[in-house]
Amino acid sequence: MSDLARGEKFPVGIVGVGNMGGGMARNLLARGWTVHVHDVEIEKTENLKPFGALAPVNAGQVAIQSEVLIVCVVDAAQTRDVLFGAGGAAAALAPGRTVMLCPTIAPADVESIAQTLAGHGLHTIDAPMSGGPVRAQDGSMSLMVACTDAVFEAHRALIEALSSRVFRIGERVGDGARTKLVNNLLAGINLVGAAEALALAGRMGLDLTTTLDVMQQSSGQSWIGEDRLRRAIAGDYAPRAHTTLLAKDTRLALEAAAALGVQPALGREASAAFWRAIEHGLGGEDDASVFKLLRNTG
Repeated sequence: MSDLARGEKFPVGIVGVGNMGGGMARNLLARGWTVHVHDVEIEKTENLKPFGALAPVNAGQVAIQSEVLIVCVVDAAQTRDVLFGAGGAAAALAPGRTVMLCPTIAPADVESIAQTLAGHGLHTIDAPMSGGPVRAQDGSMSLMVACTDAVFEAHRALIEALSSRVFRIGERVGDGARTKLVNNLLAGINLVGAAEALALAGRMGLDLTTTLDVMQQSSGQSWIGEDRLRRAIAGDYAPRAHTTLLAKDTRLALEAAAALGVQPALGREASAAFWRAIEHGLGGEDDASVFKLLRNTG
């Protein structure tokens, strides 16, 4: 492992600077960290240059400049491409450096990727995130961290700069992913349930804003319901988190459950709702699109 001094602001790379990765980059830059960024959508890296980000042309060049490489893409296939594809980052990182995996992917994929990274002499921090782009930017998002104690302590300054809500899951890489899947399955259930209830309120002729006010101050409260449905009522479906993401995440959670011989009934219904929204052409909208779906189709 690299000899990192406690509290040292070492160079960090972020590959994938969309809603969450971009928020993380702006947060670190505002705190005085050196941040190298890359994204397949050049506009996203260009948007970060005014904040002080450096933008090499590929993931490998980001890795060369970075002590820690944060991967913040969508899925396992993209993660493997960033790390092990042509011009990939793993071969460019010096032995002893660290990769932080932030996407929501299957635990088995996290374990497999970590094993391959270990073959390159690299450490892995399994650190899926939650909270949305606003919290990523202000450093208040949640991180579910699984890695060895030595790796955690060496990178504590970075982890705590990224998140004021760090959950130390344990030392077994993959348990961060397991925790995130359980959380996101519940998030999906809560969002679909809140959307269904609010759609029913509309059919009853109730004022949606007032009804949501009641829900949020009463036993029906949920953070994701308030966050998503307040915007949906106003007709704002600009994607902070695309519908496709919760569809993917709930599918992964159900697959993990099935491997254990478990079939969560509410989880299956929630996941089906997100996939129906995609079939209705709503995949590119915010995951609040399940409200639009249920409001229009019941």
